[in-house]
Amino acid sequence: MKTTRVDDSTYTLAPADPPLNVHATDRAAGVLLGAACGDALGVPYEFARRLNPDEQPAMIGGGLGPYKPGEYSDDTQMHVCIAAVASTGSDLTSPTALDQIARNFHFWRDGGASDIGGQTSNVLSAAKNLTGTPAQAMSAAADAYTARTRYSAGNGSLMRTGVVALAYLDDVEGMVRAATLISSLTHSDPECIEACILWCAGIRTAVLEGTFNGVRDGLALLPETRREIWRARLDEAEENPPHHWPSNGYVVTALQAAWSAITRTPVPELAPERGSFPAQHLQLATEAAVRAGCDTDTVAAIAGALLGARWGVSAIPLAWQQAVNGWPAPTAASDLVRLAVLTARKGLDDNDGWPSAPRVEVPGYAGKAYVVQHPDDPGVLLGNLPVTEFAGTPPVDAVVSLCRVGQARIFSRTNVEHVRVWLVDKEGENPNLHYALDQAARQVLRLRKEGKRVFLHCVAGRSRTPAVAATYSTLLGTDPRTALTDVWAALGKHWTLLVHQQLHDAVYELAGQPPYRPSSPIKKFASLWRRA
Repeated sequence: MKTTRVDDSTYTLAPADPPLNVHATDRAAGVLLGAACGDALGVPYEFARRLNPDEQPAMIGGGLGPYKPGEYSDDTQMHVCIAAVASTGSDLTSPTALDQIARNFHFWRDGGASDIGGQTSNVLSAAKNLTGTPAQAMSAAADAYTARTRYSAGNGSLMRTGVVALAYLDDVEGMVRAATLISSLTHSDPECIEACILWCAGIRTAVLEGTFNGVRDGLALLPETRREIWRARLDEAEENPPHHWPSNGYVVTALQAAWSAITRTPVPELAPERGSFPAQHLQLATEAAVRAGCDTDTVAAIAGALLGARWGVSAIPLAWQQAVNGWPAPTAASDLVRLAVLTARKGLDDNDGWPSAPRVEVPGYAGKAYVVQHPDDPGVLLGNLPVTEFAGTPPVDAVVSLCRVGQARIFSRTNVEHVRVWLVDKEGENPNLHYALDQAARQVLRLRKEGKRVFLHCVAGRSRTPAVAATYSTLLGTDPRTALTDVWAALGKHWTLLVHQQLHDAVYELAGQPPYRPSSPIKKFASLWRRA
């Protein structure tokens, strides 16, 4: 049973648990974090001069807040208000859930809003003076705004709709109802509702199938008289750059700018030796959304949710994950992942207690803590998960975790920097393997250049840890075969890396060399590496 608090009230529900495979879980985990990263990346440029194609957007803060570097805005803050309810496994179309979302919006406006859109502000203010339940009052205020205002189709509900799709991966009709009702809390204009339905359809399909096809497939979910209108709008988006629409506060042009950024940004080829990875489409397309100009944080948040759903949290640059922050979570990235995964899993953790547990316990694994020095850099320590239970002052300044560790601070009572890497210890379960491995090694390099002592670990320290450690060595100039040999020796010649040939081979491929491995990894491994 899950309990989530955003305001002073508590909302509880115990639902059924739908199965999600590893790839779909990766993609579901990317939805909220992808939106937040797009939001934070766009914050500094909102309603400012449009960036040129050669200018690199960065999470430098400022904007309308002003915001801290990496801080997201109202787009993600309102998204979290919905996710706090969705993550319980609730039916978001129920009066109880809608009332809680409405309460969360009020709680956020009164105590957490660093910025707020004009239409949303007007509706929330008016709702406080109306009778009925919180959702009834808010929906009535939104309807009144739509009725009296010529321009009532703002982008303020589309920017927060991604988590709605996650709550209905197994129920398309329920998704349509939820998108309609949650949009209508503040934005009841039919165009806002239709845009939310299309984007939710896109996110749902992206999570389940790993494609962007769901946006166009979602046309079938709209009223028949509206399908051709939206089809033409999608066509226009695919034919023009994101900045084609000078004003994207309108929900239609916001969607078009986001869709243009996604569809017109080429997917890089997989060429690890040149630092080219398909997963980089997420970063490149999000940056393109920022370059659309005008309402940059919102367009990038809209695009980021769908890009995260397509490519997964493993495709979100670790530098972005480290930088992003905002209300109300003190550890924004891990908490956004937690909310998204719980929503997709109908409010339930898996059998290991993930993603909610303070510490993830791995059944059947009771290994003793061990630590060894990296063979090429004594400032990097290699080890396993039990080391993180150490309660004293650790001899490191940063930890790079290659496995699930739970929500609690790594190394109790300390404030070391913690980098969480999505890297699965199983063949075929890392769709962005080369990118994730490269990102992890470069984070180690970044931390060492900052003078920080680093602890690198996975659960057992026998496969993911040596792969990243060896990749780090190649960044220092060591050839991959020597790097792997030295790491193997440092770990006491006990590892399972060759059982995971894709992970092993990626070390070579990132260095631009063909993989070298024995024909019988288990029996011939030791003698082969001794001769290396």
